[in-house]
Amino acid sequence: MKLMRNTLATAAVLGALAVAPYAHAADPCKLEISGNDLMQYDKPELSAPATCKEITITLHHAGKLPKEAMGHNWVLVNATDLAAVATAGMGAGLASDYVAPGDQRVLAHTKTIGGGETTSVTFPTSILKTGGAYQYLCTFPGHNALMHGTFKFG
Repeated sequence: MKLMRNTLATAAVLGALAVAPYAHAADPCKLEISGNDLMQYDKPELSAPATCKEITITLHHAGKLPKEAMGHNWVLVNATDLAAVATAGMGAGLASDYVAPGDQRVLAHTKTIGGGETTSVTFPTSILKTGGAYQYLCTFPGHNALMHGTFKFG
C-alpha cells in the first residue's frame, strides 16, 4: 500500500511538472506563443520583466492550413493603436506580412506563417515603457477579432 501511495505521489508530482509544448521558456526575455487553425492564440497575455534588454517572441503555428488560407503573425502595438493597425494591415497583403510598410504604430512583428511553421522576432525593450499599455494581435484579415492579447512589460 505504501509503495502504491509513493507511486501515485510521484505520478502527481511529474504531472504537475509537465510543461505545455509552447510554455514560457526558462529565460523570461524569450517568450513563446502558438496560433491554430481556429484563429486562436494559446495565451491571452504575455509578460516580460523590466530587466530584459531585449525580448524574443517565438510564434508557432500549430495548425495545418497554409499561410495563404490561415496565416498568423504576431504584432505588438500600443493598446490604443490595435484597431488602426489591424485595419491598415488588411490592405498590406501577404507579401508585407499584413503589416503596412513603414507603419510607425507597429512596435515589433513577425512574418506571417502557415501550419507547422515557426518564426521569431527580437526587439529592444528601449521601445517600451515599464507598465505601458501594450497589445499583440494577428493582422491576417479578420483574425484580430479573436487573436489578440495583452503584453505586460515591467
